[in-house]
Amino acid sequence: MSGVLELVREDLRDFAGYASARSVTAAGPLRLDANESAWSSAADPAGSCVRYPDPQPDALVQALAALYGCGPERLVVGRGSDEAIDLLVRALCRPGRDAVAITPPVFGMYAVAVRLHAARLLEVPLVEIAGGFEVEFDRLAQVALEGGARLVFLCSPGNPTGNALALERVAMLADALQGRALVVVDEAYAEFSRAPSATALLDAHANIAVLRTLSKAHALAGARIGTVIADPGLARVLRRCQAPYPVPAPCAELAVAALQPDVLARTARQIATVRAERARMATRIAALGCVTRVYPSEGNFLLVRFSDAGAAFERLLQAGIVVRDQRAAPSLGDALRITIGTPEQNDRVLQALGAPATEAP
Repeated sequence: MSGVLELVREDLRDFAGYASARSVTAAGPLRLDANESAWSSAADPAGSCVRYPDPQPDALVQALAALYGCGPERLVVGRGSDEAIDLLVRALCRPGRDAVAITPPVFGMYAVAVRLHAARLLEVPLVEIAGGFEVEFDRLAQVALEGGARLVFLCSPGNPTGNALALERVAMLADALQGRALVVVDEAYAEFSRAPSATALLDAHANIAVLRTLSKAHALAGARIGTVIADPGLARVLRRCQAPYPVPAPCAELAVAALQPDVLARTARQIATVRAERARMATRIAALGCVTRVYPSEGNFLLVRFSDAGAAFERLLQAGIVVRDQRAAPSLGDALRITIGTPEQNDRVLQALGAPATEAP
């Protein structure tokens, strides 16, 4: 048994999961094995959804493996990063015994999954420095070891902070937790960053897993396509812990279409626009009298502190603009997170916040 599989709950290491019709039977021209309807729906005359989908659609798995530069045996495709987070906590943490370490302020679904699976939550808050926020890696390793963590969630670029993590520090953390915990790097916003992906660490560190999604840069949030990239043995365990048919056929087809070369070229141009607009918005917002700080960001958003965040939030709402209120997050009682939109949308944000209509000469 590989070292990382020893982190899996003992009762799930040999768990077979549900053997769906699509996972155990051969293909044939007449399929009467899954109790599906013999007729297509009037709403789906082509019959594209009359059959259960492949649990891990091969065309999508191959396209994602090419996109992320890894072997398909490492991939688990599911319903967004949210399902991936849930699967990892479910498979590794024994309820009431094991813990999960996080670095708040950070994506709230980590703590939600921990609560739902009755694990313990360990928090090592980010430290604010001149350049933004940073993870206290040494402290995180100590807390994880002493607290019995089976999982450590990192977010790079961070949500809502926007900070990217140095791979050498992630690798050092994985070394410190070897045989004790899995280090999960959530890269939902990686396409907007120039930092290298933690997938580069997987061959040398079996106790690292990476989360990716098509929801952000690839503009498919409604399709709910997320991926865990992990040790092949761990990936097999996670697939067995999934619901029988996690990827609806229309969503898989849409995702494969989005990963064709011509669409990827358009996506790359949109990412370049986001980066340029992120820089422009950071400069313009920082010049506003109501703003006390704009944090550097490697994501498609900016974290902004205001002298009166509540008033700024209301001004934006009155202009028909909804941003993410961060005031309930640890240490962010005066902050809002603003997604980078189109240039025209960004101009509306600036106008609502009281910026001049044009840049000063």
